Amino acid sequence: MSVLVGSIVMLGMLVIVPLGLGLVQDPALDRVRRLWPLFAVPGAVSLWLPRGDAAAALALCYAAGTLLLASHAPRRLARLRSARPAEAAVLTALVTPSVAALALVAERFGHELFGFELGILALTVPHFHFAGFAAALVCRAQDGPAGRFAALSVPLGTLLVLVGYFAGERTELAGAVVLTAGMWTVALLTWRTVRVAGPDRVTRLLLAVSAGVLAVTMVLALSWALGEATGLPHPTLTWMAATHGLGNALGFALCALLARRRLQDLTRTEGTTA
Repeated sequence: MSVLVGSIVMLGMLVIVPLGLGLVQDPALDRVRRLWPLFAVPGAVSLWLPRGDAAAALALCYAAGTLLLASHAPRRLARLRSARPAEAAVLTALVTPSVAALALVAERFGHELFGFELGILALTVPHFHFAGFAAALVCRAQDGPAGRFAALSVPLGTLLVLVGYFAGERTELAGAVVLTAGMWTVALLTWRTVRVAGPDRVTRLLLAVSAGVLAVTMVLALSWALGEATGLPHPTLTWMAATHGLGNALGFALCALLARRRLQDLTRTEGTTA
């Protein structure tokens, strides 16, 4: 499982975060995006070293980058002074990689942070890259009441899952329910976008894959959280990493962000032409 999780985290570090930052279209983030490889590459290397000082030192390099990114959240909030759901989603995306980095540093050092086993810390890293960062940026792209619901429920669900790590399985289950509701809403709205004639065939395919995969993977997340809270039979963590984790990384996050990037470029081209 460590090889699979490491590969998924590498995708999050090296591809998902810089791709997502480009979608925010905030000039204040341009410097962070340019410098990101300087932080992400050492972080990616740390995943393949034995636990210890060297791996932790490289993970700290990545943590420094995530803290730099997180520092833009209060500045953006002070600058825009917006309480819109879409803005709450952006702020969530700016902060969640730092949560992942904290877990990464502890896990690479071999320290059971807050009493959590190293395996749980390892799985926290991809969770806050994909369910936190990527999902927040995807849900903010949707308009209307349903889009606003998704933009609020995804950050709220992610926060409840984090709190559930400390408060217990039932709080984590509540977070999974809220997060699943938000992500299913994103899948529904994405599917509606697929049916619009505007996007090209490749973009529609990327959107369709992201919507379909998301609908399935969140069922798995909900079943796991329900099983943890109630003792009912549920998938193992290894099986969840191979299905829910891999599906969300490749099928949802990567496809959705690539599709949003293509839609963004199309809108920019049309505006330039006009």
